[in-house]
This record gives sequence, structure tokens and C-alpha cells, in this order.
Amino acid sequence: MLTYIAEHSWTTAAELADEFSLTEAAIRRHLAYLEQVGSIYVRSRPSAVRERAGRPAKEYATTTAGREALSHDYDSFAISAVEMLHSVGGEAAVSAFFEARFAAIEARFGSLVAANPALTEAEALSQALTEDGFMAGLLPIGSGEQLCQHNCPYPAVAIRFPQLCSVETAVFSRLLRSHVQRLATIAHGDGVCTTHIPVAAKEDQ
Repeated sequence: MLTYIAEHSWTTAAELADEFSLTEAAIRRHLAYLEQVGSIYVRSRPSAVRERAGRPAKEYATTTAGREALSHDYDSFAISAVEMLHSVGGEAAVSAFFEARFAAIEARFGSLVAANPALTEAEALSQALTEDGFMAGLLPIGSGEQLCQHNCPYPAVAIRFPQLCSVETAVFSRLLRSHVQRLATIAHGDGVCTTHIPVAAKEDQ
């Protein structure tokens, strides 16, 4: 259930009940436990996405601790691999490796822009990130948009090697043809990686 919540951020008890063929009462007992141990957190579903009037449904997402519980073995292996790369080639080799990792997202971004002319570049980037496991979305604000990534596939690697977030931010700036500002990261203990995309970037699209 924790894996499902991590892969489908802001999930309701009803959705989980359908997925696991259990009653909502049974699902809520599991959710209560996961919340108690700090693996998930809860919010009321925003009114803009409620399907019907009445008491607002609760939505659940994984915490940093919950994500770490799911990915501990993978993270240990990945950190060891990057540390070995660092010992052989230094900071430059690590940054080059991260650049290569994001090349797949850049390629996906290019394909999405070419295939869907109606998409803005920010929308294409959000979709490309989501397809790569980042669970991304866009939040309009007065000064532009916020790109919100609700999942990080490798948070422990980003904590050990902050170059990962720096490279990612540079890729965003390059694809959106604008200076973007990182406001929060899961690697620093925030619930969501948030990047500000200024109005100028939207106007250029």
C-alpha cells in the first residue's frame, strides 16, 4: 500500500479500496498505522478537485521517511556506485554522470514538444518528469508557475551528492530557456521538490 501511495501521490481511501479490493474501513486502519509511524501524511482534498459536495475526502502522500523505507536497498547500492565513480573521476565525473541521467528526460521532453504543439514547455517538462517517476505537476501563481515534483526516485543519492539537484535545476533552465529558482527539495527534508518558473519563461513559450 505504501508503494502504491508513493507512485500515486495524493491518494484517497476509496481509491486504495478499489485497488486492493478491501473495504474503506479496512484501508483506513492501514492508513492510520502508516500515518502513526510517519510513513504518510494527510490533507483534505482541495475543493477544486472534489467530485461531490459534502465532507471533504482525505488524501494521502508518502513522507520522506516513507520513501526512504521503500528505497533503502536501492539507495545504498546507488550511493556506493556514485561514490566509486567519485573516487575514480572526482566531482566532474559525478556531474557528468548526472547530466547523462537527465539526458533521457531531455529527449522525452523534445519528443513531447514535437508531438504536442499545444503543450507549453513547462507542461512538456512536467509530463516528461512524471513519466520518469517524479510525479510532477504545475501550480499557477501570480509570478509564474511552480513545478512540483511529489516524488524523488533517489533521495538518498541527492542528499549525499547535492550536485544531482544542481544539475537538475540547470537542465530545467536550459529546457525552459529561462532562469528558474529551486524553492524546496525532498533531499533537504521538504515534502515536495518545488521549482519556480517566472512569468518570462511562460511568455517566451
